[in-house]
Amino acid sequence: MTGPDAAPSFKLGYVPGVSPGKWVRTWEERYPGVPLHLVQLTNAEARPRIHDREVDAALLRLPVDREGLHAIPLYTETTVVVVPKDHVVAAADEVTTADLAGEVLLHPHDDTLDWPGPPGTVAVHRPETTADAIELVAAGVGLLVVPMSLARLHHRRDLTYRPITDVPESRVALSWLEDETTDLMEQFIGVVRGRTVNSTRGRAPQPKQPKQAKPPQAKQPRKPRPLPRRGRRK
Repeated sequence: MTGPDAAPSFKLGYVPGVSPGKWVRTWEERYPGVPLHLVQLTNAEARPRIHDREVDAALLRLPVDREGLHAIPLYTETTVVVVPKDHVVAAADEVTTADLAGEVLLHPHDDTLDWPGPPGTVAVHRPETTADAIELVAAGVGLLVVPMSLARLHHRRDLTYRPITDVPESRVALSWLEDETTDLMEQFIGVVRGRTVNSTRGRAPQPKQPKQAKPPQAKQPRKPRPLPRRGRRK
């Protein structure tokens, strides 16, 4: 909102690989009068954009500095290694870090996994972004370990990926300012947590309806009392 008289709206940031579509559809069905605006962010941008109030909330990847922020973990992603389709790793259903011991691994600056670096031999050059690292994998420079959603986002026909079983996993969370849990924020929390429309915290407050006075009931006419029967004369 830009002023006291502005129509309400909700601005949601989201990082690459996160798909907010299902929550946006639910919001539009429940609150058609409150527009939800999507803003794509890098994971590094998400926290400062929330603090600067450029977005009301953001779907981001943990870990993140939570000072002054709420963060509700929503789900955990499988971690995969991206390799050329003709690479030996592509023949396996899943791999471990031991399987990558002799490989060159790329470590982009926007890596979102909570570790000091990937397994194997880390390439001296660090690509700026995951997209840049994907290009290097395609060129045969090395392999790349990322959350599965990022491998899908940067899909190429000449590359594939396989799950890694013993590395950190990426957690996606909903984050917003600690001191600004507004009614709209509560409503969006209800949407992402799957609350039904009938849930108190998951629906827009409804104005109280005035009680209607019951119409007076018409009095029923009283039936005449029967006269006492007189005894027969003898």
